[in-house]
Amino acid sequence: MNNEKLRDCHSSPDVVTIGMLVSGIWKAKTDCWRPDKQDVERISWGKPAKQKGTGSRGVPHRLNSDERVLFEQARRKGFLEVVGSGWRSERREAPLLNTHRSWCDARGQACLRLHKGLSGAVDTFVLDLSPLRTPEDFESIAEMILKEVEGGKVYFQEDLLETPDAWELQPIYRLPPFRIEWELSRIEAKALGKTMAGWFDTVEGNIATSKKPVGVKHGKGRRHGGYGIG
Repeated sequence: MNNEKLRDCHSSPDVVTIGMLVSGIWKAKTDCWRPDKQDVERISWGKPAKQKGTGSRGVPHRLNSDERVLFEQARRKGFLEVVGSGWRSERREAPLLNTHRSWCDARGQACLRLHKGLSGAVDTFVLDLSPLRTPEDFESIAEMILKEVEGGKVYFQEDLLETPDAWELQPIYRLPPFRIEWELSRIEAKALGKTMAGWFDTVEGNIATSKKPVGVKHGKGRRHGGYGIG
């Protein structure tokens, strides 16, 4: 990460009520630009969004069948599970990660991801606070969380907290993440995902399986997401 700041955090779990405290201090900005959930769903199928700016031809969001299953599972569980980085070679990007982050932005919730290690020995759990769009609170939320969950590392761009207008006006794919990452075993990572989903209220529970819309067709620019992405 060329222009990101890395902070090591190793703290003792000395705050037993951390879950209640985190749930009480985080908030999502409401008076700002956010995508419509239906538009996020539409561009994930390659359909045009009704609201301009929801997608970009340079940022693929269109999911294949396997990615759609993972996306819908993430909505039910509250966190996304993906093998490795989620990179898809034919798109030269990670459409699933882009769509999931946009969905979190539409709902005004933190973005939770579990990246399964290819070796099976170590996984990476990621908490991205950026969809909350409250950069003034990110560091205090991170500090509180890291009092309970030790071993995390915080990554963010140096100028992230200096551009408040961007957080009110720009789509999420133009905004930098504020990430806390932990390297854990599979069991520990899944347990942390469940805990974080409760803290940040990201579980949607039972949802209807989405169906392919009528009229979806392939576009010319398959590398960047194809037809009608916003």
